[in-house]
Amino acid sequence: QVQLVESGGGVVQAGDSLRLACAASGRAMSSYAMGWFRQVPGKERMFLATISRPGGNTRYADSMSGRALISRDNTKNALYLHVNSVGPEDTGVYYCAASGGSYYFPESYEYWGQGTQVTVSL
Repeated sequence: QVQLVESGGGVVQAGDSLRLACAASGRAMSSYAMGWFRQVPGKERMFLATISRPGGNTRYADSMSGRALISRDNTKNALYLHVNSVGPEDTGVYYCAASGGSYYFPESYEYWGQGTQVTVSL
């Protein structure tokens, strides 16, 4: 089983970039497809981006397409998310997640970090 810890949250100015990291421990992260999700109060957790085990395949939500990059370094057991031009709609708790199944299906993610709060200020 894998344990996940997110970092990099905080207050970000609208228009700036956001960079999040996720550290994996326990079972090697290379065994899992990985993803980033976001949740705001009163709403379900939503898929943002996912990446296959070796990192060659990615999938993005429409809201992230063209301004986000998900990447991973299996040698460091680390997952990253970089988002450009953030806006107030990017505010929320960001979660790192791992899946023993396909990277492509958000519903397959079964291991979750505790989340890191990101607040975008105007």
